[in-house]
Formats: sequence, C-alpha cells, structure tokens
Amino acid sequence: STWGEYKIKNISFKMSNVPQVNSLVKYGTPVLVSTSNKKPKDGKKDNKGIQNLKDIISTTHTEDILNSILPPREHTMDKQQLWIQSVLSTPATKADVIALQEELDKRLQQRQARETGICPIREELYAQCFDELIRQITINCAERGLLLVRVRDEIRMTISSYQTPVSYTHLTLPTIYSVQISVVAVSLKKK
Repeated sequence: STWGEYKIKNISFKMSNVPQVNSLVKYGTPVLVSTSNKKPKDGKKDNKGIQNLKDIISTTHTEDILNSILPPREHTMDKQQLWIQSVLSTPATKADVIALQEELDKRLQQRQARETGICPIREELYAQCFDELIRQITINCAERGLLLVRVRDEIRMTISSYQTPVSYTHLTLPTIYSVQISVVAVSLKKK
C-alpha cells in the first residue's frame, strides 16, 4: 500500500521510503527524531496537540505502557535519519476487530499456514494478532492489557521450554535405554 507524502519538521519525504514491516499490529506514522543516527536524549515526543493536563497525563501514561509492551520500531535512512514508529494509541472499534479477524484469515490463507500441527507461519500470525488485541485492550484498560502481557509471556516461556529436548535416564527403565522427550515425539533410544 502507498502511504503518500508527508512533511515533518520541514523535511519532505515519501512514506514508501521508510521500510514497512508487514504486521497485524497497527503502527502510527513514522516520526523523524534525529538526523545523525542518534536517539534523542529524553526520548519524549512533543505533546502540543493535547490541550488538557489530564489528557496529557493520561495519553502519556497509556503511550508509555504501550511502548513498554510493544516497543517502537526504528528505521535508519541514508545512515543519518532515525525514524521512530510507535503503535497506535487510538481506541479500536468493533469494525477494527472484525477487520483484524478478516486480515488474520486472509494472511493465514495467503501464506499457506497449516491448520493443524506445528506451523511457524500460523504461530507468527496468531502472535501478531494477540499483540494487536493486547494493544487495543491496553488503550481502554491498562491493567487488563498488562495482565494479558503477563499471560502472553508465560505461554511463550512454557511453549519454549517444551521445544527444548530434555534427556532423562530413569532407574525404572532398563539401563540400556535413554529417554528423549520433546513436544513432537517421545522416543526410546538404545545407548
């Protein structure tokens, strides 16, 4: 998709020049933060568009939480310009959720993800979908979003631990066998 042309900090550019990662997680427009490949010292963005102090505190708090959950993407162009792209902090509508579901189904089909068994493509797309749902929920209720992140991380750690084969030798088995346990299969091998 073409992003069009924008003018930020008196610099014209085409958004198509900024690399676009194809993700189900919704990101905002990239913002130029440096012209020398260095990150800004304070790391904060300008909040001029927000009028009310309560809105500033609320928006900053939500954006800080979102950035800790889903860190902003960084793009370097021409080895000098550093662009930051944060996740969107606008609430999702019912139509957005339906569109997410349709996009997930479309990408599963396009990338020929397997419907059953272990499939890295399916795992990646569902992880992106879950991250987008976490983003949407965090905007409405930060505490609920943070709890979902905790659940997500625990599930990832558990799955990761099952993906690492572990060797056991049990006294109850004859000593000429060792047992290999993994997520995929259990096998007995002669020593």
